[in-house]
Amino acid sequence: MKNGSNGEESGVPRPGSGVSCSEVVVVSAEPAAPGRRTPDDFSHRLEQIHQRIAVACARVGRSPDEITLIAVSKTVSPERLRAAIEAGVRVLGENRIQEAADKIPALKEVAESLPTKVEWHLIGHLQSNKARRAVELFDVVQSVDSYDLGVRLNRIAQELNRRLPVFIQVNIGDEHSKSGVTTTEVLPLCEQLNGLAHLELSGLMTVPPDLDNPEEVRPFFRRLRELRDEAHKAGFVSEKFRDLSMGMSHDFEVAIEEGATLVRIGTAIFGAR
Repeated sequence: MKNGSNGEESGVPRPGSGVSCSEVVVVSAEPAAPGRRTPDDFSHRLEQIHQRIAVACARVGRSPDEITLIAVSKTVSPERLRAAIEAGVRVLGENRIQEAADKIPALKEVAESLPTKVEWHLIGHLQSNKARRAVELFDVVQSVDSYDLGVRLNRIAQELNRRLPVFIQVNIGDEHSKSGVTTTEVLPLCEQLNGLAHLELSGLMTVPPDLDNPEEVRPFFRRLRELRDEAHKAGFVSEKFRDLSMGMSHDFEVAIEEGATLVRIGTAIFGAR
């Protein structure tokens, strides 16, 4: 099952019964065998996921090049992440600052040896007192949920002489157990954050209600896309505000059909945790 409070998943993929999931190749999510997985092990899983992405894109006339795959690496050891990176993973999503602080330096050498950059995204809730460490560690922060947090990130980014890409996290299902702003708060926060010079407001992120059938999640994905479009119509955001981070192992095809540009996949890459 997904862990709805922090943007990642930890259960077995559950292809839905709708049209979209009846046409795809299902990726097995058996627990990892003892010992270190090799790049070939991950290459096979990544190939299957990219096939699923391509099929979902074809159904709605999109290009797979529009989709960024984020490998959700919570609780995954640096050794296994090294193999995943060697297999082709280029964007990793972490939920906790401390865990990322241990992994990122451990993987610096392999990351710097590659011709393309390895990016780290913070996808878990960010407390204000950890904002500085987040700016130091991560390329992108996907979990901004208040203007005060945005102001703090902006100030720290200015001190570090960088421009930080951020997403607004939206509690699309208005669930008490989850972080994020309500749907009515999205547009005002877009306008506020867009005025902060050292933040690049890139898009919206959400963790929808944890429903077994991906088709039941579709309206929540569609609503996030509508909120992005409404922000543009209102003139509250720049043309760089275009991304939608939504969809996990069991529902990312539906998310892509509804406009996702980043999908956060954990179980289908690393197995159940």
